[in-house]
Amino acid sequence: MNNDYKKIVPSIFIQDGRAVKWFGGKTVLKEEPLELAKDFANHGADSIMIFDLSEEDSEHEKNLGVIKNICASVDIPVTGAGNVKRLEDIKKLLYAGCRKAALNFKKADNIKLSEEVSTRFGREHIAACIDNPDQMEKGRNEIKNYISTLILVNEENLEASADWVDRACSNNANPISVGLLPLFHKKSFHELAAVLRNYSVQGVSGGDINEKPKNFMDFKRQCKGLGIPVNTFESSMKWSDFKLNSDGMVPVIVQDYKTDEVLMLAYMNEEAYNRTVETGRMNYWSRSRNELWQKGDTSGDFQYVKSLTADCDNDTILAKVLQIGNACHTGRRSCFFNTMLKKEYDDANPLKAFEREYNTILDRKAHPKEGSYTNYLFDKGIDKILKKVGEECTEIIIAAKNPNPEEIKYEMADFLYHAMVLMVEKGVTWDEITKEINSR
Repeated sequence: MNNDYKKIVPSIFIQDGRAVKWFGGKTVLKEEPLELAKDFANHGADSIMIFDLSEEDSEHEKNLGVIKNICASVDIPVTGAGNVKRLEDIKKLLYAGCRKAALNFKKADNIKLSEEVSTRFGREHIAACIDNPDQMEKGRNEIKNYISTLILVNEENLEASADWVDRACSNNANPISVGLLPLFHKKSFHELAAVLRNYSVQGVSGGDINEKPKNFMDFKRQCKGLGIPVNTFESSMKWSDFKLNSDGMVPVIVQDYKTDEVLMLAYMNEEAYNRTVETGRMNYWSRSRNELWQKGDTSGDFQYVKSLTADCDNDTILAKVLQIGNACHTGRRSCFFNTMLKKEYDDANPLKAFEREYNTILDRKAHPKEGSYTNYLFDKGIDKILKKVGEECTEIIIAAKNPNPEEIKYEMADFLYHAMVLMVEKGVTWDEITKEINSR
């Protein structure tokens, strides 16, 4: 975890593929934990912790599938914990997309395992769950050398644990410092702020943080007012820095943050701008109704801010957002759908081309077509698909030995097609691959 500011880290406890209230809890919060994770991410959480509470292998695999979906769908780091018994379990959590995987130091075997997994995957990816200072004492050497974050799961020992961590950090020659992340059951935002202010912790989890995501930004502003360094959503520009139009407003062009699709045009006055910065959700001023409106208040189609950028004259804002549902009041994704004229042009975009081809292959698998080569590969199964991927790899090597680069383009296209068939067969998406590349 970054030491520049204190973190708000809600926790999700997964049992049989569903989100439950607490360790061993039977109260189901969400049938789909992904909805909970998106709620946390969209409202300002800095990271998410996920605890796999499974006991049987079949449930463990089911929960891993849920964790994979969460990691692929949210843009903030995820720490995975629970049911870790061997190196393979750490590997599964990290390969599912978790930024960190946590060992339970209540188990002596996990303390011994920390050196192996840290060497294999990197210390920055390994955390440890502690529920009393004795466990920290037993794992003193391992924590200093192989653990990047401590997760305290017993709040009653917070003071003693925090003191131990202070001493451990001060004596730690390793450049990656040890951190402490307390996990609470029933603490209010007010009590959590006091913890962040008075103890050497990097972040807090549990209590109101788990139960009231819509209040995250208010809580962060409360912490900032107490002198606690937190990551609030702030702009480098004040409203007075903008050049306003004759109505005292600034036009806002809104784009999808991943595809760059232009979604809509709206206007902000000072109140709308400040409210957008405070909440992390797009707010505008309605010129027809003469009132402030938050996008999605009535439709549920919220826009969560990813970035705000001013143009060269400071008289227009470009907002990149996560759009929930549709941007247009007509029910369309974008307000720009009335084509006035169009020349023929090549709008080939590499990622869009891959996505289009991938979706075609995905559709063939779901809706087989007679005579389709793609369906032939799926029918023959994984061994045939792997054989073709290997053959196409060899063809690229042979083509690369020839002086004509045209052969390489042809063979690369063949290889990428067969690789996408393999991706569909194994349930891997381009989004997951690009996330993996960006995280390296």
